[in-house]
Amino acid sequence: MSVAPFTLRGRNPDVLSCIANLSNDEVFTPPEFANRMLDTLAEAWAADHDGASLWVNPDVTFLDPCTKSGVFLREIAKRLIDGLEGHIPDRQARLDHILTRQVFGIGITELTAMLARRSLYCSKHANGKHSITRGFNSKSGNVWFERVEHTWEKPDEKNKGKCVFCGASSSILDRGDDRESHAYTFIHTDNIQARASALFGGNMHFDVIIGNPPYQLDDGGHGTSAAPIYHKFVEQAKALDPRYLTMVIPSRWFAGGKGLDEFRQSMLSDNRLRSITDYLSAADVFPGVGLKGGVCYFLWDRDHPGACQILTNFKDWPVSEATRPLLETGAEIFIRFNEGVSILKKVMGVETGQADNLSLSEDRRFETLVSSRKPFGFTTNFKGRKTKKVNDLLIYQNGGTGFVSREQVEGGVHLIDKWKLFAGYAAPGTGNRDTYPHRIISTPFIAGPGTVSSETYLSMGPFDTEAQAKSALSYISCRLTRFMVLLHKSSQHVTRKVYTFVPKQTWDRQWTDQVLYEKYGLTEDEIAFVEKIVRPMDMDLFDNPAEL
Repeated sequence: MSVAPFTLRGRNPDVLSCIANLSNDEVFTPPEFANRMLDTLAEAWAADHDGASLWVNPDVTFLDPCTKSGVFLREIAKRLIDGLEGHIPDRQARLDHILTRQVFGIGITELTAMLARRSLYCSKHANGKHSITRGFNSKSGNVWFERVEHTWEKPDEKNKGKCVFCGASSSILDRGDDRESHAYTFIHTDNIQARASALFGGNMHFDVIIGNPPYQLDDGGHGTSAAPIYHKFVEQAKALDPRYLTMVIPSRWFAGGKGLDEFRQSMLSDNRLRSITDYLSAADVFPGVGLKGGVCYFLWDRDHPGACQILTNFKDWPVSEATRPLLETGAEIFIRFNEGVSILKKVMGVETGQADNLSLSEDRRFETLVSSRKPFGFTTNFKGRKTKKVNDLLIYQNGGTGFVSREQVEGGVHLIDKWKLFAGYAAPGTGNRDTYPHRIISTPFIAGPGTVSSETYLSMGPFDTEAQAKSALSYISCRLTRFMVLLHKSSQHVTRKVYTFVPKQTWDRQWTDQVLYEKYGLTEDEIAFVEKIVRPMDMDLFDNPAEL
């Protein structure tokens, strides 16, 4: 009897490119993108092993610690099936070897574990009659899942608080055995080595860890509040000491953000990050997913420290590629755009005389003119009186204006009777996708003496005259100024910190992009890049722009 040529795709119809995502936080990886990550891994392996192919090695072990569809495990298995043909000619023996000794996964839910087994073994049970391997006695095979519970801070109280491992709120996820706990096995332990040995036996060691972890969980904070958890998967994976680690995660960690500052510092000070492939729009990787800030995948190479290759992608734009340090001197965040590094160095060279140091002195930072949140002590939902009383102040608030007494002001007293600028604390929306060019900040406006604002706005100033306020307004309306804001901006929130790279100017003229381009010596290509990223914000405030 003849045997048809073996293909996983023939036995297991490829539905993985069209199945619906679980949510914007638990996203299925398209097969094409999984293969991009595997190509990057294979290139690194070949460079480190005198050109040898990763896929001809029968001893390399792979782990996906957060498998959902099983796409990484399936695509790895397909490559090993072809690569090991010379080493293990018998097809069934080759399959059994790969699936029992080389490829491992941990499901994030019972459903995804079954889906991963279906993708890898062509059966939801590894020992089922339709399974392509005969090497397992258990239903799970090497794709493990068992329900794990959260470890609450106060387990004996009615309000149990948050999970000590992932920060999830008991008010949201302490909901009984009939619903998923979303207590992910890989990050709910303080000894991942022992956990791996318990799951897969012996002193299990993985050469390659690869995956697309869940991104966040509801932490029970004010409103719709979610805490990132993807960094916990990265940290646990490093603790297992693999030879290579590659994961796709949101790019927001570049500039820190909620719960990510320590992770950012750890990643940017780790010279074993071999490459970061960044996508400005998550929709270019995960069609239909609303994930602001983009996504990236990184390759961590334990044994080859050095500079990092940065590749930036956006739709049909040419890929921007550079090999550079993750942390430039004087910067505390990762500069996302390769072109942004050279532009910032030119700005700093003019402002400080040190082009290789991206730090401005305190007296040169525009940041010092920007208020913190709630500049006058009023929350976002505060509403002033509709009618004015004697000596009332005008308050700019969410949805319009109102009136408050001076006695109600709890902060920013030095700003009240000065000229200033107000700009929205939240950047203008671009829907649930990242688009370019965009404005970066909400349209700023001038507020005169006798005015305050709610938390909806940040204040910039103070300025002694309206002419100075107009000059400052013209400056922050420039594309180059807003580009420097973007380089430090990790979310829709435009905090004081995002102005770190923006230098102060003299407030005696109208600032235009042409004036700034000439002042800092930008090339035509650099100008074109800035204008490709940042949308114009026209404000004709002066009759005759001043010459420098």
